[in-house]
Amino acid sequence: MKKILFTIVCASSFLCNAQKVDFIEYDLDNGLHVILHQDNSAPVVSTVLQYHVGSKDEAYGIKGFAHLFEHMLGQETKNMKSGEWFKIYRARGGNGNASTSVDLTSYYVTLPSNSLELALWRYSEIMLHPVIDQKTIDVQREAVKEEKRQRDNQPYSRFYTYLKESFFEVHPYKSPLIGLIEDLDNSSLEDFINFKESFYPPSNAVFVIAGDIDIEKTKMLVADYFNEIPNKGPKPKKEVYVENTFKEKRVKEYDPNIQIPALFYAFRTPAETERDSSVLEYISTYLSGGESSILYKKLVDEKQMALAVQAINLEQEDYSMFAILILPQGETSFEDLIYEVEIEINKIQEEMISENDYQKIQNNLENIFVSSLGSVSGISQSLASYHNIHGDASMINKIADIFRSVSREEIKDVANKYLSKNQRLIMEYLPETNE
Repeated sequence: MKKILFTIVCASSFLCNAQKVDFIEYDLDNGLHVILHQDNSAPVVSTVLQYHVGSKDEAYGIKGFAHLFEHMLGQETKNMKSGEWFKIYRARGGNGNASTSVDLTSYYVTLPSNSLELALWRYSEIMLHPVIDQKTIDVQREAVKEEKRQRDNQPYSRFYTYLKESFFEVHPYKSPLIGLIEDLDNSSLEDFINFKESFYPPSNAVFVIAGDIDIEKTKMLVADYFNEIPNKGPKPKKEVYVENTFKEKRVKEYDPNIQIPALFYAFRTPAETERDSSVLEYISTYLSGGESSILYKKLVDEKQMALAVQAINLEQEDYSMFAILILPQGETSFEDLIYEVEIEINKIQEEMISENDYQKIQNNLENIFVSSLGSVSGISQSLASYHNIHGDASMINKIADIFRSVSREEIKDVANKYLSKNQRLIMEYLPETNE
């Protein structure tokens, strides 16, 4: 479960709040996986087209292709000029976007339900009539360069890249998510076409529709718009990369856009599909989930050693990362902060957290989960990612029980397994100076 910040407070139990998400799923003859969820409580429909491709699927020399394709496929098609889609769905009162992660590429839009066919046409158009020519590549490459410039100028925006570079030696997770500009500049049109043919067949995608629909009518509409998309072969076979056990490392990284340094106390952790990843959510919430959390109370409120502290469980398909971010206050040294963090981690490793803390954490996580499924857009995106990452969309109805089954003893065991001093990364994230 991705870390999402919500302010909703819910006193009732999770079992009372969690509603089973009913859905049907099936494959078209061309390999496209379709998931339909009917919820007629509001005249709204949410659609997601998600490809199981991300930056980790880029070979050396083509770093940045996944993100560039997000731009290319999401902008221009044979029957729609660049920029038109944004104007159309906004005029209908909709909202949407596209995104690329290390593992996935998603296109999504939420519209009034009477505009369902518009969304179907749009996403079938992406699959049927993409424009992949030199002119389009040149335009979108410049757009990516501008996006990179904007990201690079944002304070603390580089920490994710730095963490990946430190944690991975073999796995392509080590490469920047946005890619390498020199690879985009030096690649040929044939390189782009080959990438499209490899990773964007219908068999490597899932299409989700959730909201105010009639299942049988929607199945017929899906057939009308998507059956003609040609079958381009089976789902691409994924490379398997195995990293050695991470050994303690201390690094310094620099950012010209910050004035206050930051400390990252981090660990490489298991795939998000593993149960231990769910247990790590408990630990991150215990350490920094709100103002009553252990590290916030200690470092921000009581000792006033930090301006901010946050523990983040960065989940990914193959390997994840657990990072504690601290902004020191005044003259507080990194060594003093490290000492205080180690005390609290050692406590989790040596003795079970209290029953009271355990219940608070569980309530917090339950509220987050319930809230994440409080809209058809949240449901549609969850169904898509559970299908692609877990290979099982029904995880949307199983994950709650997994979280509820985590025990205090299990939290202690997982802390010992992954948060060991000899497996930690200490990253000093420092202002870049001209000195």
